[in-house]
Amino acid sequence: MATFDDSRQEEQTNLLRAKEEEDLARILSQKYGVSYADLSQQSINVDALRLLSADEARTGLLAPFERVDKRLSVAVKSPENDATKNVLAKLAEQGYEVKLYMTSMASLERAWSRYRELDTSTETHAGVLDVSPEALETTLTQVNSLADIRKLLTETLHQSKVRRISSILETVLAGGIKLSASDVHAEPEEQKVRLRFRLDGILTDVADVDRETYNLLLSRIKLLSGLKLNVREEAQDGRFSVKVRGEDIEVRSSVLPGAYGESVVMRLLDPKTIQLPMEKLGIDSKLFALLEHEIKRPNGMLLNTGPTGSGKTTTLYAFLRKIHTADIKIITIEDPVEYHLQGVVQTQVDHDKYTFESGLRSALRQDPDVIMVGEIRDSEVAGTAINAALTGHMVFSTLHTNTAAGAFPRLIDLGVNPSVIGSAVTVVMAQRLVRRIKKETAKPVELTGERKELVEKILAGITDKSLIPHNRTTVWEPQQSADDSGYGGRLGVFEAIKMDKEIEDLVSRSASEREIADAAKTQGLLTLPQDGILKVLSGETSFSELERVLDLPRL
Repeated sequence: MATFDDSRQEEQTNLLRAKEEEDLARILSQKYGVSYADLSQQSINVDALRLLSADEARTGLLAPFERVDKRLSVAVKSPENDATKNVLAKLAEQGYEVKLYMTSMASLERAWSRYRELDTSTETHAGVLDVSPEALETTLTQVNSLADIRKLLTETLHQSKVRRISSILETVLAGGIKLSASDVHAEPEEQKVRLRFRLDGILTDVADVDRETYNLLLSRIKLLSGLKLNVREEAQDGRFSVKVRGEDIEVRSSVLPGAYGESVVMRLLDPKTIQLPMEKLGIDSKLFALLEHEIKRPNGMLLNTGPTGSGKTTTLYAFLRKIHTADIKIITIEDPVEYHLQGVVQTQVDHDKYTFESGLRSALRQDPDVIMVGEIRDSEVAGTAINAALTGHMVFSTLHTNTAAGAFPRLIDLGVNPSVIGSAVTVVMAQRLVRRIKKETAKPVELTGERKELVEKILAGITDKSLIPHNRTTVWEPQQSADDSGYGGRLGVFEAIKMDKEIEDLVSRSASEREIADAAKTQGLLTLPQDGILKVLSGETSFSELERVLDLPRL
C-alpha cells in the first residue's frame, strides 16, 4: 500500500490560515479606525507587559507592548469586547494614555508567552527581566569613584553565574548614574570585552570582563530592552527604565554587530542632567540679556548650531522652561524624546509614519505659540520651519554647522530663499561643551610663548573690554590621577549672531560664512574662541581642554 507524507501539505495549510488571520486583523483595523500591529515583527517592551498580569491580559484579549512614560501601546483582538474595555479602563484610571492596535490571536499568543519569562524572573534574585531598585540603591551607597566600581566588579566576577550577571548590571548602572555618565559602552575584543563610561564627554575605561560573562550580560540587556535574542547580525535599538530614589531613569540601548561580536551602548537618561536652568549654562551676561529678550518674542526663529553632543538640545530645553507659562502652548518634534518637560506637548519622530516634516505640519494645525524642531535636516523641514516663523510662531531648532555664521549658507544650501531668511531668523547660536576644572585641586600655570601670544591676539578682538578679567597671565591645569581626571561637570562655550540690517543684506545676496562673521564683529558679542579664553582665564576650564574642543585660530 502506498503511503503519503501529509506534513508538507499541513504546513502549507497552517501558513495559509495564519496569513488569513493577519489579513482579517488588517481589515478589522480599518473598520474600527485603529492601527494594525504584527507582534511577530515587533519587539515587546517588558516594562509595558508587566503593567498587567498574565490573567488580566488573557481575559482582556490584549497585550501592552510599548511604553514611553505614560504613553502605552496596546494590541487588542477586538476593541468592542467588554472584557477588553474593562482592562483598558483600568489602565486609563492609572493615568496611561493608551493607543490601540488591532492584532491577531497569534500575535497575542506571542506576547503572552513572554509572561513565562517574567514569571521565571521573580524566582531569582533581581530577576532575569528586572533590575532590582533595592540593589541599585545599595550599590549607589557603595560607589563614589571609578576605583569603587572596579573593586565591586572584580568581586562580582567571582560570584555564581546567575547572581553574577544581575550584580554586574546593577553595579554598572548604579556606577554610571552615581558618576553622571551619559553612556555605558561594552566593546568585544578578541580575548575580552571592555566596559567604558562616557564621563563629561570622554570615554573612560572601567573594567574588562570575559566573553562568557559578557554573552550572558548581553542576553540580559536584550531581554530588558525588548530586543530579539536570536538576531545577531543586525543592529537593534530598545529601551527599559530603572527606578532610583523614586525617579525613573530611562535607559536606551543600542546593539551593533561587529568583528568580535555585538557591542552595546546604553544611554542613561537621568532627568536631573537636563534640568539646568538657563542661568547655569555658562552664557556670558551680554549674550544672556540678548537671548532672554529674543526667546520671548511672539514670532521668529532661534537656531542653535554645533556638532553632535555639544549640548544644543539641553540649551533649547532650558529656553523652553524659561518661557513656559500656563498661557502659551509649546509643541516639540524630537528624535527621540529623551527627556520629558512638564506642561509641554512632546512628540517623537517615527521615520516611516511621522517625520520631522509631517510632524511640523501637524503641529502647526494644533495652534501652538512655540514649536521646537529637534533638527533641521532637509529642505522640506527648513522651508516649513521658516514659514512657521514668518506666520506668527516662535520656532526653536538646531542645525549641524561649526559656527553661527555657517548657519546662513547652510540654510541656503537647503533651498531656503535667501531673501526671507532675514525676516524669519532672529538669532543664530553656536556652542561647544568643555569640562569644568576642579579649581580646588588645579595647579596654576603661567602663560608663556605661543599660548600667551594667542591669548593676547584673541583678547584684542573683544569689543567690550569690560569682559576681560584682570588676570591675563595665569591659567589652571587639572591635577590628574588614575581615578580622577581633575574635571567635574561641563559648561558651555557660546557665540551668537543677531539678525540686523547689515547681516540681513549679506544673507539676501548669499554672502560667504567669512563675510557674515566679519560683519557680526560690530555687534560686540563674543566668538567661540573669545568666550572659551575668558573661561580659561577665570579658571572655569583649562587651556588644554579648550584646545581639545575648539579649533583655535593660528598665530
